[in-house]
Amino acid sequence: MSPERPEAEASPRSAGVGDESSSTHEEPEYLRDDGLDDGDDGDDGDGYDDRRDGGFLANLWGGVKEILIIAVMAIVLSFVVKTWLIQAFYIPSESMENTLVKDDRVIVSKLTPNPVHLQRGDIVVFQDPDHWLPQVPSPYDAPGFGNTVHRGLQFVGLLPDDSDDHLIKRVIGLPGDHVVGKAGTDRITVNGVPITENYVKPGDQPNGNTQAFDIVVPQGRVWVMGDHRGDSADSRYHDDGTGATGSVPIKDITGRAVMVVWPLDHVTWLSVPSSTYSGIPAPSSTTTPRTTATSSAP
Repeated sequence: MSPERPEAEASPRSAGVGDESSSTHEEPEYLRDDGLDDGDDGDDGDGYDDRRDGGFLANLWGGVKEILIIAVMAIVLSFVVKTWLIQAFYIPSESMENTLVKDDRVIVSKLTPNPVHLQRGDIVVFQDPDHWLPQVPSPYDAPGFGNTVHRGLQFVGLLPDDSDDHLIKRVIGLPGDHVVGKAGTDRITVNGVPITENYVKPGDQPNGNTQAFDIVVPQGRVWVMGDHRGDSADSRYHDDGTGATGSVPIKDITGRAVMVVWPLDHVTWLSVPSSTYSGIPAPSSTTTPRTTATSSAP
């Protein structure tokens, strides 16, 4: 019998690269670090992970801060736009029918009269120049949280201005213009040229059946009239026959109405009827009114 041969030892299996029997293998640091300090497992013994609660509150506060920042930026932007660019107003009466009707909302450009110059035919919003409007207290003047919020939103431009110290009319005469309105059906003339006013409310006469007027618009002022000539207490009703008391100071003009934005079925651009005034010559420095007639307010 042949002697029993010893079995060879099994060689160790290779683990990728290198021989486990001849090298020391260390576990990578990122496998051994559990991200927690020794003894801190995030559980304080009540079975609830405090880390989740802290993360939720941090995320909630982050969201609230983002909303607050956006809201403040929106308010500041609205205030800047309202102060220097555009502002919303609502129409409180029928004096501009049918171009504008009561409760319409309009956008007013504050780029007019500066840097954009006024033109004849512009529809302008202006501050009450000399107590044209009756002194009626606004319902939002009363104390109360709701009224305070309403006034605040108006102040920053997020609500249309419903103040009682602004009017809206159409510019008929610029500084130096000689404007004449005769009684009856005759058209109004500007610097000797009769104008065809297609925007006047159907059924109304150009002068609204009021007494005649013949004035020269003083420098720095404009002559304004409503499109509803029979129901508009405008320059005609506040003048003393010279053009000085019925005209509106340009410095009191807030801006030019450029668009109706509400209600939706009234949305339209308010363009200037250039054809109505295109043939009017420049005012003459020697022009003087032919008559001085006054009229009383309706």
